[in-house]
Amino acid sequence: MTEYRPVKSGKVREIYDIGDSLIMVATDRISAFDHILKNRITGKGKILTQMSAFWFDYTKDVIPNHMLSIDPEDMPPFFRQEAFRGNSMKVRKLTMLPLECIVRGYISGSGWASYQKTGSVCGITLEKGLQESQKLSAPIYTPSTKADLGDHDENISYERSVEVLEKAFPGHGEAYAATLKEKTLALYSKCADYALSRGIIIADTKFEFGLDENGVITLADEMLTPDSSRFWPLEGYREGTSQPSYDKQYVRDWLKKNPGSDYLLPDDVIAKTIERYEEAYTLLTR
Repeated sequence: MTEYRPVKSGKVREIYDIGDSLIMVATDRISAFDHILKNRITGKGKILTQMSAFWFDYTKDVIPNHMLSIDPEDMPPFFRQEAFRGNSMKVRKLTMLPLECIVRGYISGSGWASYQKTGSVCGITLEKGLQESQKLSAPIYTPSTKADLGDHDENISYERSVEVLEKAFPGHGEAYAATLKEKTLALYSKCADYALSRGIIIADTKFEFGLDENGVITLADEMLTPDSSRFWPLEGYREGTSQPSYDKQYVRDWLKKNPGSDYLLPDDVIAKTIERYEEAYTLLTR
């Protein structure tokens, strides 16, 4: 049996090159504030992979995506080991675009902090009098650059996104930027409506895209997982305060309250985190 080693290891995912395609493995690692925590959240990688697969299938009419299979039988024997079962996805090779495409339907987190100071989010002026966690009159697109591990992503304007893409792909900056914005908003609209029907508010999320061998913009990486999104329960939602969360905001909040933790979580926080991930997955895919 051929043994494979990751060609890239990120905060949560590991990428393996199998020749004509890639295997993307979602680990049980968890990150917060640009640090990988010392704990593992057992079962988390499987939930991330299965949830992404659900959304990729649900949105394939909006834009093509990189998913080929999550069936171990479609992968080399090495990936049929128990350690890879359920948390691995065979995907197309793409030339990745150097942006994280963030969409916000509600004002929360760093967006709320920015609005309180300037009345705007990522350079976009919003209506006056918004309350924390309030739904925006229309979702806003706020791209960011993709930082290396340990560095911070940088929020940029749409105009700056055109420049970033033009530098990376001369002659295509404006067209790529327009398509990314259009597809990001379309994906969010379709998925947020669906999630709401299942009792979950998607307050914000991020998407990543690449180019296939024909230069077609293709959805990649993960999609609408608790790691890449802010999920709130619809039940009990109210404006004017922070919301309970199905995502890793629970971990972030604990870390803020325990600055001396050295990024080590207690067992009860680990248990509560995976419980929330599982609940969100069940609600969305049942």
